[in-house]
Amino acid sequence: MRAGINALTVAFVVGVLAGLLLTPDGRAWLSHPTLMFGGQANASATAAETAAAEAPAEVEAPVAPTSSLKSRYADGSLTIGVFGDSMADGLWAALYRDLGDLDGVDVVKFSEVSTGLSRYDYVDIQAKSTRQLAEQPVDVAIILFGTNDAQAIVIDGQIHPFGSDGWKAAYAQRVDNLVGLMRSRGAEVYWVGLPRMKSSGFDGRMTIINDVVEARMTALGVPYFDTVPLTSNEAGGYEAYLSDQDGRRRLMRAGDGIHMSMSGYLRMADPVADRLKADLGVAEAEAVTATP
Repeated sequence: MRAGINALTVAFVVGVLAGLLLTPDGRAWLSHPTLMFGGQANASATAAETAAAEAPAEVEAPVAPTSSLKSRYADGSLTIGVFGDSMADGLWAALYRDLGDLDGVDVVKFSEVSTGLSRYDYVDIQAKSTRQLAEQPVDVAIILFGTNDAQAIVIDGQIHPFGSDGWKAAYAQRVDNLVGLMRSRGAEVYWVGLPRMKSSGFDGRMTIINDVVEARMTALGVPYFDTVPLTSNEAGGYEAYLSDQDGRRRLMRAGDGIHMSMSGYLRMADPVADRLKADLGVAEAEAVTATP
């Protein structure tokens, strides 16, 4: 019996180490050795919070907002929150640039590097987001997670290897729970997909995550922004330099082949900003103003 337990422990540690090495922020995660043995690096992620996050729940139907974003914005102010990992940090910077000059609009960064939806023993995103929304309510939640999520998910001692049916079900539940939380606080949700990646192996893992998320957004009635076409060349592959709207070649990617340059983040943010402006009625107002 003890040999079986030891074998399970070794398999878990090996799985964790492999997962960390496959994620862009793995070194930061490895700075918390307690995680490898099921410990908590974040004391605020209590057992009760983890249990609540993992509790089985039926998928919530889209919740009708008390008022449209257009009417909320017309009332004088609107808070847009960007949630996610290091990729979302760049998306926030681009959206701040695209939307920050709109009167009454505040674009707030809630994202944090080295976080994700696979490792709630490191940072419980459901619990963290609950605290963030209590401190700073938002009208809009823009979410981008996944670059650190190609790791096993452990629930009640059961290991679900990345990409397995159990993993997909657990990840989908966490996605559903996060959307449900945002909606329960009155926020409209928009989810941004992961871009094309340089490494074919890593790109394949990100595709698995995108597929799960896109399916859940379709089921939940949440706008989903597929960024793979935006970040691919004409042949559909990875390329660091892509043409902008004026046909000029610009560096779109960071040196790691994962993150974006500022031009790349602006490229990813453009359709999100356009959709938000349309939902706020700003695009219509601009079109009317520009018409002779």
